[in-house]
Amino acid sequence: MTTTAAATDPRTRARRARFGSFVGTAIEWYDFYLFGTAAALVLPAVFFPDADAATGLLASFATFWAGFLARPLGGLVFGHFGDRLGRKHTLVITLMIMGVATFCMGLLPGADSWGVAAPVLLILLRALQGIAVGGEWGGAVLMASESAPKGEGVRSGMWVQQGSPVGNILATVAFLAVGTLDMDAFLAWGWRIPFLLSAVLVVVGLVIRLKVEESPEFEQRSAEHVVPRLPLGELLRHHWRMLVVGTLACGLGIGGAYFTSTFMLSYTTTELGVDRQTMLMVLLATVVVQFAWQPVAARLAERFGTTRFMVVVLLVAIAIAFPAFLLISSGEPWAILLVLCAVMLPTSGYYAVLAGFLAQAFPVEIRYTGISASYQLCATLIGGTTPLLAQLSLTLAGGSWVGIAAFYVVLISVTLVGVVGVGRMSGFSARSERAAREEVAA
Repeated sequence: MTTTAAATDPRTRARRARFGSFVGTAIEWYDFYLFGTAAALVLPAVFFPDADAATGLLASFATFWAGFLARPLGGLVFGHFGDRLGRKHTLVITLMIMGVATFCMGLLPGADSWGVAAPVLLILLRALQGIAVGGEWGGAVLMASESAPKGEGVRSGMWVQQGSPVGNILATVAFLAVGTLDMDAFLAWGWRIPFLLSAVLVVVGLVIRLKVEESPEFEQRSAEHVVPRLPLGELLRHHWRMLVVGTLACGLGIGGAYFTSTFMLSYTTTELGVDRQTMLMVLLATVVVQFAWQPVAARLAERFGTTRFMVVVLLVAIAIAFPAFLLISSGEPWAILLVLCAVMLPTSGYYAVLAGFLAQAFPVEIRYTGISASYQLCATLIGGTTPLLAQLSLTLAGGSWVGIAAFYVVLISVTLVGVVGVGRMSGFSARSERAAREEVAA
């Protein structure tokens, strides 16, 4: 078979789309997670050295939030061009923006050298990261799900979700490696190495992503001239209810990741006294569990129905929240490891199918704008505030684990309301999913 023939084969095209979306998204999440880990471990000392420990940590988490504030802008801008001009080229641009911003973070002098200019520039670079990832996720989901055979969109979308744990693994391993340095070297230059390595990963991602073909669904709609002039206007006029429930449905998917990788890292190493390297190893193990479990979860969701599966696993997550945080409060690394791995099963099961689930909620001509707006509004309202609100909940509860558990249950409950809303409004049922697969098989 020639290269041209292979490129037009639907299965080959679908595999390339999945792989390109997975690799590019993994690299973008590596860059984004680097900042979250650094915010808990190093940024307060480097960019807010004159603040006390608690104030410096809050300032670091507030800077962390800047990336989330910028994500809706990226989602709307790249969603517009993705719906108007295509998915592929927008994804190349977002990857380049993310790589440049992350690399520059690794070169940025601290407050001791540049004074107040250092944290200001850090916030601007973090905002660029937010713009990039704001445009990335929706396009990657659509490249994978729209290129998939009919009825397999959820499973293909899962590979975009696999980019999150892989990016997290890479970021954690990078910090584990530089964490072996003594504290002076780590604060002076060691923490910069993972950020600088982003340049190499971005080049690899661009090479792969440039070989991916455009989404066939977009090409068909574009040829039929049904692409709206202003996708955002169409979304707000006719699909605003879906936008609201879609935003809520993403709550745990975004907030939960930073609750674990940023807040829990800070809480366990400061309040509970767990060794930094030990806790990074614990978090690495939980992300490996996520990576291994998500493909299984996607298969189960296809069998039992995506909406039904998501509701069940979210209810399980609520049921185990208080016992889980009671065990974590012991400060024993083995207990923290077992609990976080157990919690990861229902939460990552939900996250595995979130992309394909949300992609079905909007019509193809405004789909990039719709899912990007939902996901990135959630990132701003819920994801970016999660470490800050979790820290405040802990403080208001007098340092008790009960405050953390209560906050976590509220986060899951909000997500559950959104999932039920999207499922009902989109008609995304087990019966409709089976019918689509049977149609292809026939």
